[in-house]
Amino acid sequence: MMRFGLALGESRVILSLPSRFGRLSDGRDGYWIFWRRASKKNGAQLLGRVCERQTVCLRRLGDNRAEKVRFRRFLMNDRVTVEKMVARLRARVAAAGRHVLAIQDTSEINYESKRARKLGLGTVGNGSDVGLFVHPVLTVDAATGHCLGLADVQVWRRFKKKAANYRKQPIEDKESYRWLKGPRRAKWGLAKAAMITVIDDREGDIFEKWARLPDRRTQLLSRACRDRTVVGGGRLFATMAAFPEQHRFTLDLPARPGKRRARPAHLAVRFGKVGICRPKSCSDPNAPRQIELFAIEVRELNPPAGEEPIHWRLLTTHDVETVEQALTVIGWYRQRWHVEQLFRTVKRQGLDIEESVVADGGALEKLAVIALAAACQTMQLVLARASPDHSQPASRVFDDREQQVLAALQDRLQGHTVKQQNPHPPGSLAWAGWSIARLGGWTGYDSDKSTGPITMRDGLERFRAMVQGYFLNEDLCPS
Repeated sequence: MMRFGLALGESRVILSLPSRFGRLSDGRDGYWIFWRRASKKNGAQLLGRVCERQTVCLRRLGDNRAEKVRFRRFLMNDRVTVEKMVARLRARVAAAGRHVLAIQDTSEINYESKRARKLGLGTVGNGSDVGLFVHPVLTVDAATGHCLGLADVQVWRRFKKKAANYRKQPIEDKESYRWLKGPRRAKWGLAKAAMITVIDDREGDIFEKWARLPDRRTQLLSRACRDRTVVGGGRLFATMAAFPEQHRFTLDLPARPGKRRARPAHLAVRFGKVGICRPKSCSDPNAPRQIELFAIEVRELNPPAGEEPIHWRLLTTHDVETVEQALTVIGWYRQRWHVEQLFRTVKRQGLDIEESVVADGGALEKLAVIALAAACQTMQLVLARASPDHSQPASRVFDDREQQVLAALQDRLQGHTVKQQNPHPPGSLAWAGWSIARLGGWTGYDSDKSTGPITMRDGLERFRAMVQGYFLNEDLCPS
């Protein structure tokens, strides 16, 4: 089984005390401790199975009826909470001494196609379909590009419509508070990080966030959503457009089926300092009247006909006074795409969580956390293979027996040309990621861009079958 050393949740159910467990020296019931540890073990096993088998279908995760029952009971246990599960995920992020990019975003999980079989779900974005929302904070090492794990996950069900006075309500009473709450909770787990840069898209452009989150080691980077009033008069977007052009560069854009074709984009960069005024909609009377930020505009020059041009307006608390600093910040913002890939891995093309037959809304919340954790492991492989830094060992994802199988597969996976040789140090996570991508259908050539999370997911599923066959043969035909 693929190793993922992480226990999720805990149970504090106190049952009648069987004599065989007795009492511990500190007075606690022995059965209480036994039950709590059993629940942790079930959570760890469930997560391990999802990582191994790349599915959230309980029927496929359990090898027998007893396991299926245990997994279902774990999800239904009221003492196992999303908060406890997330706390354990947060504790696994190795952030000491690193500059961590904390990338956050929101996605809905839509169960409308199975509405008749669901209980206790709210509505999603269209106001009618049933489902729930997830808001993870994915962490990436700014220097190496390695995926470090999940620093926070918020899951909720929407049962109420917006109040009539929604805009006047305190930010703490709004769903948009998630954009502040996620990074705040992430900072607890990233206390040993040298620096944290919170990255989000336009929905995270909230004045209260700019006012409250930054500190000596916490910086913010968002795509501007609102054409705010700037200090001295005028509007933000016009001010950014009036900055002098400082640099041009070309960016190779990958294709996104149904959205755009692959193309080289020729981009112009402008940047400068701006002061944004507190908006009337800000409900915090203690918020400052103005905040100074650095602004970067990235605009595509002469885009192809019929294609939407690249146009990013970025706001950040990082100093941006040189072209080098501007390009560094732009590079960090581009890492935001990883959280989109995380969602893609959880949904239809990956773990297919929206097809789960689990009925209870609370249990589906916990299953969503487990699915995000498993998808995060897939992203570890994707980013390790793409990173120039090969210091991460394969043991971050694979145990010793699985690494034996990976080593045995190398002759089969590698071709006759130099470009089809595994270029990464044996035993590194990048070496393992290259191998899994090949099993997922990647040709091994740089021109083949199909090395994303879905390819990795397919490779992991195939690898799992190979591991079972490899050791079944070893058991049946011992040397």
